[in-house]
Amino acid sequence: MHETLLRVEKEGQMANYSSAPEMSVARKDSHLLKTRLPFTVQREASDSKARAATLQTLHGEVQTPIFMPVGTQATVKAQTVESLKLSGTRVLLANAYHLLLRPGPEVFQRFGSIHRFMNWDGPVLTDSGGFQIFSLPHSRALNEDGARFHSYVDGKAYLLSPESSIAMQQAISSDIMMVLDQCIPSTAPYAQAQAAMELTHRWAERSLRARGASLQALFGIVQGACHHELRKQSAAFLSELPFDGLAIGGLAVGETHSERYEMTGLVTEHLPNNLPRYLMGVGMPIDLLESVHRGIDMFDCIIPSRLARQGVAFTSQGKLQLRRSVYRFAEDTVDAQCDCQTCRHYSRAYLHHLVKADEFLGWHLLCIHNLTFYHRLMREMRDSILCDDFLSYYEKKRIELVRSDEDNPSHPPRKAQPAQPARLGDYEIHRSAQGFVSIRQLSSGEVLHSVNAPNEEANKLYVEQSCLAARLVEQPAPADELVIWDVGLGATFNAMAAIHCFDRCYAARGESALRPVRLVSFERDLDPLTLAAKNPGWFPHLRHAAPVKILKDGKWEHVSRLLQWELLKGDFRDWIESATIPDLIFYDLFSAKTDSALWTAEIFSRIFQRCASKSAELYTYSAATAVRVALLTAGFFVAEGVGTGPKSTTTIAFTRATGAGEHPLAPRLLGQQWLTRWRRSHVKFPLTLTNEERAQVEHFIETHPQFSQL
Repeated sequence: MHETLLRVEKEGQMANYSSAPEMSVARKDSHLLKTRLPFTVQREASDSKARAATLQTLHGEVQTPIFMPVGTQATVKAQTVESLKLSGTRVLLANAYHLLLRPGPEVFQRFGSIHRFMNWDGPVLTDSGGFQIFSLPHSRALNEDGARFHSYVDGKAYLLSPESSIAMQQAISSDIMMVLDQCIPSTAPYAQAQAAMELTHRWAERSLRARGASLQALFGIVQGACHHELRKQSAAFLSELPFDGLAIGGLAVGETHSERYEMTGLVTEHLPNNLPRYLMGVGMPIDLLESVHRGIDMFDCIIPSRLARQGVAFTSQGKLQLRRSVYRFAEDTVDAQCDCQTCRHYSRAYLHHLVKADEFLGWHLLCIHNLTFYHRLMREMRDSILCDDFLSYYEKKRIELVRSDEDNPSHPPRKAQPAQPARLGDYEIHRSAQGFVSIRQLSSGEVLHSVNAPNEEANKLYVEQSCLAARLVEQPAPADELVIWDVGLGATFNAMAAIHCFDRCYAARGESALRPVRLVSFERDLDPLTLAAKNPGWFPHLRHAAPVKILKDGKWEHVSRLLQWELLKGDFRDWIESATIPDLIFYDLFSAKTDSALWTAEIFSRIFQRCASKSAELYTYSAATAVRVALLTAGFFVAEGVGTGPKSTTTIAFTRATGAGEHPLAPRLLGQQWLTRWRRSHVKFPLTLTNEERAQVEHFIETHPQFSQL
């Protein structure tokens, strides 16, 4: 077994560091609480967990949010120290596992530090090697002691343990060390994830003991795969130990983007505010933005360098693939808004040539540009936080960062070919004259959300008009659950608008600020959703785990367990008296022409009676006189809702007389003007009523408490 006693020189002194199994790990209330990495949060953004901070390392101050290029072998591939500094790089990441194998600890002992060895005078963070062990499942043996493996360099046998990993990082003399952890796929089952988390915790305590009196900072690593209870346990356990920062590991290894963002937000909610937070191995520019929004301070990833080698450039106009022939004669720079050395001096055509010729210079120049793009993105986020304008920056940037080259699409539009729209049962995908896509019922010709883009209408009529975001953070009682009825699931536009609203609030406020939510959808025909789910490119709101689970299982639960979504399939009339009593009702069935039986006073009366114990609100797109009369007859107090498309108003109905006055938007109840128009109307009553019934309805409207003061 290859074993080495590592010695580290600090402040002119030589000291041996070894494990001390009998030494207990100091908790936060001990004299070791004083951090080796002073950290100050300068500002936290409003309506977001994004924060701007500074941390003081042994090699100078670092401003966050910060992106750290990966210099695995004491070098960032295709870059020099000088080019890294010009791109804006402040902190580098190196890997203790690879540097242990080559050049070995003895070299760093001779030079005194990685800084002198590679001529880098800025801070360095070293990874412990946990991920590398994870990536070698068939050539290592892992147990309580550590991981035994053979070197890919010379075949020697090694034991990478918490103690030897710390010893190697001390030889490297990095500013920030990472504990050795067991990394597993983020999709691992609960029992496997729990065992790996508990081993990581024991190794974390051993790493702290091995660190001894070293001046180097040490970060713990939160594990737990995609199991929210394990992530909470891990965050709580590590927060009680005297670490100088905490990292989130085990992501970007199998989960979806949505799951990654949810898990990141969940963990940061349970990490202390006075320590830096580091999301390991992530990611793409959009990942950085979404994670800063959820409270992350530090990032590393190989993507800027790896994609540069493939000819990919990140720009203000989207991601460009410079290997494509469309750039062969392009004289413009990679990005007109970039002032990096590459954009100052070279054309897209030249870079295209270098990439096609597989010239190393192309990799070098594009990596300079990509790193500059990443560092500028971090500075912009920091500036927007300090100006308390992050949320508007986030909303704008989250669209820009997922674009491709819009001027030169990789798949040019083909000549239009007559084709039948996708169909399923009685429904087909419908593209409107305005360009948005929805679902049309063939038998009636009715189109779901026929006038406005469905996502926009769902947000405007239901989410924004109900002030859902504000209600999510209202907590009248500790366990007061907000119940939403989504009557008419359709293609889930309204339900997903509510879920996306919850996701935004969860990312910005964390779970402790939110009240529990129960979303209940009613639908008798799932063909519209099934058809839309088969064509997610046309329905971006379906790029989420929730609709898939609803179709498969009829229920879905948010990672925080604060949001439960269930589908009650069948005739809505069969569920009114048994479904959980709602606070909000999104009444979005097809029109009275298609679902006439569900727009009657009888149905609204049953809804009213079900909600009578609460101050409930019903929102619908219809402003038809017959619908409003049916609501009034049922006992509701009816107000004008916001207009949408050609409709000047929609409708809101309240179970209580005080509902409109207590509503944050103070909608206007129907008054004398409406009553006068109704009296003159030739469609005052549903056509099916007898004369006697019409007289009763007329008397009820005239004597309704809503109009009694007129």
